[in-house]
Amino acid sequence: MSKWQHTPKVGRYSIELIVIYFVRGLQAVRQLWGRPVGNRSNFSSLKSFVFLFLLGTSLSIAIASCAGKISDAGGSANATGNKNNVQLTLVSYSVTKAAYDRIIPKFEAQWKKEHNQNVNVNGSYGASGSQATAVINGLEADVVHLSLALDVDKIVKAGLIQPGWETEAPSDGIVTKSVGVIATREGNPKNIKNWADLAKNGINVMTPDPKTSGGARWNFLAIWGFVTRTGGDENTALDLTTKVYKNAPVLPVSARAASDLFFKQGKGDALITYENEMILSEQFGDKLPYTVPDVNISIDNPIAVVDKNVDKHGTREIAEAFVKFLYTPEAQRDFAAVGFRPVNPTVVKEVENKFPKVQTLFTAKDLGGWGNIQNKFFDDGAIFDKIHTKKS
Repeated sequence: MSKWQHTPKVGRYSIELIVIYFVRGLQAVRQLWGRPVGNRSNFSSLKSFVFLFLLGTSLSIAIASCAGKISDAGGSANATGNKNNVQLTLVSYSVTKAAYDRIIPKFEAQWKKEHNQNVNVNGSYGASGSQATAVINGLEADVVHLSLALDVDKIVKAGLIQPGWETEAPSDGIVTKSVGVIATREGNPKNIKNWADLAKNGINVMTPDPKTSGGARWNFLAIWGFVTRTGGDENTALDLTTKVYKNAPVLPVSARAASDLFFKQGKGDALITYENEMILSEQFGDKLPYTVPDVNISIDNPIAVVDKNVDKHGTREIAEAFVKFLYTPEAQRDFAAVGFRPVNPTVVKEVENKFPKVQTLFTAKDLGGWGNIQNKFFDDGAIFDKIHTKKS
């Protein structure tokens, strides 16, 4: 059953009470068992036990009922109750802000029209990995929209999001997409057209560090998959990625830092980045040449409700409504307008001519899924560390 359909869970406190009284009852039965039947004190103890058990059970049911009512309101107290304003916190990664500046006012207006309730969606934007860490450390997000599923899984491991979040929204929880691109200098003087060209002698590559940047992990996987998804073996993939990273003398900590070095300080011959970053840059007047390699990775950006926080805030209903809204044609058009590849089938068709077609498109799942990817490539002592050691 989808989270759009089920109501919030009953508080754990009432369940704990039932368990406590049940255990006490069992203990009392054990104590009474085997004593003489006619003993007056035994009868008195039994009456006390029955009274306590029935009282405890009744209290527990009452508490559960009250908890259910409080919770069922959607958080009625926060979302659809007597309060005039609802606060919803969205935590996302940097480049989504341009889209959310368009989308959030539309959702707030729709909620007001349908529920006669004011809602304020407060956005927090930053590096995806840092945002995930902030949520784990106490930033009380109701909804997270991050660069990669690995960052959401970190929040799952921290106990804030329930496992199986991918099934709670369309497209396996992926709300926006992009692909990897290679930005070059004006006129592309080094004639860089695909991932293999980045391994040539004399090419200075700008890309962030996969140990610290989520975007850098996508970059790494695009190069690796360029080989393995077109018939090459892993030794060939290792050779190519080693050469590319040998051509990357500096590995900035974030994709934003890498972009600043390339665009603002003129460092490097080529920058590995997201397609949506380049499209958005063009809209702000920074038009630079870039190429979309024919063999590419689908950069899938997930959305999830932060279960523990919405239940605490009483905002589950509105958080789920917000996530659902992000998949509508209206919101998906706004994502597409700032460079993201949409996931809504209607909008995909509408904008198919806006985005270059990719001949061979693969996903993180094709490379084993994020759990395996992290262990194989990016954990301490894994493949990237070995490549980095060879580079130095």
